[in-house]
Amino acid sequence: MTTNQLFALFSDLALILVLAHALGAVARRLSQPAVIGEVLAGILLGPTLLGHKLSDFLFPMDIRPMLTALADVGMAVFMFIVGLELDRTILRGTGRLAATVSVSSIVLPFGLGALLALGLADADAPDNRLGFVLFMGTAMSVTAFPVLARILTDRKMQHTPVGGLALACAAIGDVLAWCMLAAVVALAGGGGADQWYLLLLVPYTAVMLWVVRPLLRRLVAAGDGRLSPVLLTAVLAGLLVSGAATERIGLHFIFGAFLFGVVMPKESTERLRADITDRIGQVSAQLLLPVFFISVGLKVDLSDLGRSGWRDFALILLVAVSGKFLGAFLSARAHGVTARQSAVLATLMNTRGLTELIILTAGLQLGVLDERLYSLMVAMAVVTTAMAGPLLALFRPRPFEGHDLVPPARDARRPAAKR
Repeated sequence: MTTNQLFALFSDLALILVLAHALGAVARRLSQPAVIGEVLAGILLGPTLLGHKLSDFLFPMDIRPMLTALADVGMAVFMFIVGLELDRTILRGTGRLAATVSVSSIVLPFGLGALLALGLADADAPDNRLGFVLFMGTAMSVTAFPVLARILTDRKMQHTPVGGLALACAAIGDVLAWCMLAAVVALAGGGGADQWYLLLLVPYTAVMLWVVRPLLRRLVAAGDGRLSPVLLTAVLAGLLVSGAATERIGLHFIFGAFLFGVVMPKESTERLRADITDRIGQVSAQLLLPVFFISVGLKVDLSDLGRSGWRDFALILLVAVSGKFLGAFLSARAHGVTARQSAVLATLMNTRGLTELIILTAGLQLGVLDERLYSLMVAMAVVTTAMAGPLLALFRPRPFEGHDLVPPARDARRPAAKR
């Protein structure tokens, strides 16, 4: 690496950190998730606003692969933390309601997204038509579990019935969405790996569940539930090796990092998981993820869409919002949930955030999406996430604490007659 490259890399990293932090703070002041401001920071530095010449001057082409590498590490760490925080206890007490809403909020947007993809396939000319259709359906089905959890915490809704149900639905939906994406990645060719490598997925999963998980339990027990240097090293090395394994098999590295987080011990390890999230997550949130957001934004170009481009964006936004909202709303209403709380739940399920950006980046890397459609889908992810705040204010004008999801039967509410 030359002196000029080092100068450009360090300067770009400083610019990324300052701008992402500043716009993230502005987003929070506007009652929006910080991810909205951070993604907008990337778009503002890209060709959409600055044009290609100035954007290329700020982020030279020989520096961008280095930023992409850092962004990939950030994606891996983030997916590991998502898997680590995927706790079965949040599903308790939700039962069939959470499962039904989760499936409905995936099936309907998936179907609508697949139909839309059939209409876009000719214009975008994907190499793998079936993979493109399935990918678009999957991308429309995503709910960002971490962003949803942050919205609930900021609005003090995490302990309300509708908040708990939303978390459970998003957790189930996350698992289903990643399974669907894994199938799409395998169908799309797995980034160039030989197809027979996919057969290694079965022994890989078996090793993770029956070898790696017991070893991690022993390491945790040996450290008395504390994050020792040995355990921290094992966690960091493990998530990277697991990501490398799935990348080599023919799946994206995000699946390996996610599965390593899933197999981490969950029983009586709340303090350990909090320490891991704090130690590893802080570095990721403050350095690696801002680099990822800028990398996303640099690939977004909305400057020359034309009438057909904005028409396609309107269709994408309509399908994304209506599919997710109606899927969750109608399913909740069918279970007797009140109309207002069904609308709140449907609004929460429509947040896509960082999870959507990771899926879209994987699609671009695999060649399933071209840069034009990638730009439109990123814009859709930003808009649908930003919509959550205003819609929650509309549907939730008064606190829900203490309210039942399903109102009691009319006879139960009727006071007993005096004798």
